[in-house]
Amino acid sequence: MSSVSPGAHVDDDERTLHRLGYAQVLFREMGGFSNFAISFTIISILAGCLTSYFIAFNDGGPIAVTWGWLIVGFFVILVALGMGEVASSMPTAGAIYYWSSKLGSPAWGWFTGWFNLIGQIGVTAAISYGAATFWTALMNLWFPSVGTDTHTIFITFSAIMAAQLLLNLNGVRLLAWLNSLSAWWHMAGVVVIVFVLAIVPNHHQSFSFVFSKTLNASGFGGHNFSSPVFWFVFGIGLLMAQYTYTGYDASAHMSEETRKASRSAALGVVMSVVMSVIFGFILLVAVTFAVPDVKGTINAGAFDVTYIWQTSLGKRWAEFLLFIVCCAQFYCGTASVTAASRMMFAFSRDGAVPGGRQLFRKVSRIHRVPVNAVLAISVLSWALMLPTLANGAIGYLVGTSIAVIGLYIAYGVPIYLRWRAGDSFQTGAWSIGRHYRWVNPIAVAWIVLIVILFLMPTVPTGIPWRSGFNWNAVNYAPITVGGVLVLVGVWWLVSARRWFKGPVVEGTEEELERIEAGYESGGAAQPAT
Repeated sequence: MSSVSPGAHVDDDERTLHRLGYAQVLFREMGGFSNFAISFTIISILAGCLTSYFIAFNDGGPIAVTWGWLIVGFFVILVALGMGEVASSMPTAGAIYYWSSKLGSPAWGWFTGWFNLIGQIGVTAAISYGAATFWTALMNLWFPSVGTDTHTIFITFSAIMAAQLLLNLNGVRLLAWLNSLSAWWHMAGVVVIVFVLAIVPNHHQSFSFVFSKTLNASGFGGHNFSSPVFWFVFGIGLLMAQYTYTGYDASAHMSEETRKASRSAALGVVMSVVMSVIFGFILLVAVTFAVPDVKGTINAGAFDVTYIWQTSLGKRWAEFLLFIVCCAQFYCGTASVTAASRMMFAFSRDGAVPGGRQLFRKVSRIHRVPVNAVLAISVLSWALMLPTLANGAIGYLVGTSIAVIGLYIAYGVPIYLRWRAGDSFQTGAWSIGRHYRWVNPIAVAWIVLIVILFLMPTVPTGIPWRSGFNWNAVNYAPITVGGVLVLVGVWWLVSARRWFKGPVVEGTEEELERIEAGYESGGAAQPAT
């Protein structure tokens, strides 16, 4: 936990929030480490890169796992630097959509907010569904009668989502403690897993296998970089790393609950990515060295990490490592619900979400938590994974694509707008200085590339005009993301552009203080309209 004492920076933080137009209605209980911890937890190297390991291993092979992780990590650090600077200037729970509104216009904020929200829902769903595959695998080892079919996984997923919902109805102090515990659990867990994988297996793969072996089990042609098609397959394999590096906007969304937020939120965004690059690379290298055989690993599909550990280490060691990972993944999903609900709360108080001003902005008088936003995020995330009952791993793959596309479009907009603003941009307590001139355009170009890439079919039978087309293999990310774009676009043109004016100032300084006094006394005074 941060050594900053409670209340030491509250006055400065409240003044900053008042300048942005909002009252302090959420508890400001998080220190700098807790703020870093929530983003580090949501990135979760023990969740994303293990639950989606099969994506990179099948589509590119070990080279997509190891070098792909570092390539994507480099560009994501640039994205985080761009976001961190803006987070420092405008530390509010609305974060990305708020920044876009202020740097651009209400229209920029409208579309950014909706992409951010769909991405938040997608990443929360994918995290918890991925966790369900690992929990199901662990229960199968403990209780062999428990199956690993899609229905069992979905039941486990539903139980996980319910537990995360209940935890998020508690106060931020408990959640901050869980996130801090989670950060240490992740770092210590990686050390333990790497140590076990280094000493227990009787056989390890060679360095050339780990750092230069190419594989292609996608069904597309090409098996090495001499084939242009293989470059496309390798690009699909980057989804493992790109999906893992999501959710670090959580530090910005928790700004209104963080002390000394102008600096802490920016550092939380950036350092959560940097630490994930380092620890994640070590973890992935260790797992890939332990691969017992290529064919069995590919055939294991989404259970490939379980197969690697059980075959290389034996049942008992596999159970031990899976338990470490399952706990980390549960923490990850819990933190994702927290961050997503704060984004929905902030977007709602400015009237963008249907029923928002009356419904989703409601804050519990006891725990000061946006309860209805928590409920909505949990239910919508659960519903997004319903297609997995029919198409299993493809549904999860699409969930990860939706998360990456939605979130990274939202990340890219304020980075572009800040670059466009040039030296007139008013920086906060943390800044990258003139480096924005090259950092921001490269970050935006990378986002454009990955969005295009992850809208593509992931297997040949998912291409409509090919013979043998199979609806169960379709990447419906373009349908989902495109549907959201059309829906909110038409909504904007027909109605919202006349009434959505971006972030709404809740009142004068005196009115904001009255609102805060109402919450402190339990009266929950309403904002001025």
